[in-house]
Amino acid sequence: MSRDTAPIRGEVRLAGHHRVSHGLFLPVMDGLSDEDEFRRDLSAWMLVLPDGAVFTHLTAARLRGWRLPALPEQVPVFAAVRGTHRRPRRPGMICSRLVDPSPPASRPQMIGGLPVDSAEEVLLRCARDLGHLDLVVLIDSALALGDIDPEAMRELLASRRPGVRRLRAAYARSHRRAESAGETALRVFHDAMDIPVEPQVDLVDSEGRLLGRADLMVVGTGNVHEYDGSGHRKRQQQRSDLRRERRLAGTPYVRRGFTLDDLLNHPGIVMHELDRALGRPHQAHRLRRWRRLMDHSMYSPAGRERLLNRWRREMGVVDWA
Repeated sequence: MSRDTAPIRGEVRLAGHHRVSHGLFLPVMDGLSDEDEFRRDLSAWMLVLPDGAVFTHLTAARLRGWRLPALPEQVPVFAAVRGTHRRPRRPGMICSRLVDPSPPASRPQMIGGLPVDSAEEVLLRCARDLGHLDLVVLIDSALALGDIDPEAMRELLASRRPGVRRLRAAYARSHRRAESAGETALRVFHDAMDIPVEPQVDLVDSEGRLLGRADLMVVGTGNVHEYDGSGHRKRQQQRSDLRRERRLAGTPYVRRGFTLDDLLNHPGIVMHELDRALGRPHQAHRLRRWRRLMDHSMYSPAGRERLLNRWRREMGVVDWA
């Protein structure tokens, strides 16, 4: 990083500078992507972190390129120090102190020149704040990218550290073949509805020809359930979807598409549709189970507000402004 673009600490700069936090500034640079700006901000935060500090929690998850749940507009930067190092306390940052040594296979690493905690420790730190649905979204993505060391995760889950119980439950429900956060949410919904599904199943006709791949297949049936996100409304994707639907016509497969709005705002209707398709009676406790998952996740306004209030208290501020 050149001297003209390097972060500045301790001097009040206004014109031509971007304020990261109290006493932290960056020279304004045009034409940068959101990810570039995010990494520049983290380089500024490094000026107030002690040697050996690492980024963790959702900050590290974003640096690792994991799929993220529905985040609030403003999320603090999460860092961690080990041992007796000082812990900076500033608005916009939550810095934890880690006293348990990481196993050898779970050491921090450098990503884009920034120190990032191990994948297993990042997930454990997230488990202390996030809900089950949010965690499964993160774990699915970490598994798909091959970031999780199975032995290190087994050792971590066998411990009694804070957050392990919640992480253990989410890890048991995760799957490396999930391809989007929406698909993960749809699979967790099926779990709550007691409907066993298999993700990313190849669909073949009676002659063994490949017809496509299903997001979810209800085990023991020909019911294909898929998440239809915004990408399916694009012209090219829509054409591909229509061609696949024509190929499925006349086969035992029955496709049903679901949106995030269906799962968040109309789960009762979706539950009734699935129960009718499976020929089983409605059970209200399944719907209550899903709504509890939603209420404790960042997909609900109440869940996001509750988590933001917690983070504000940890930062020692009551207002983002």
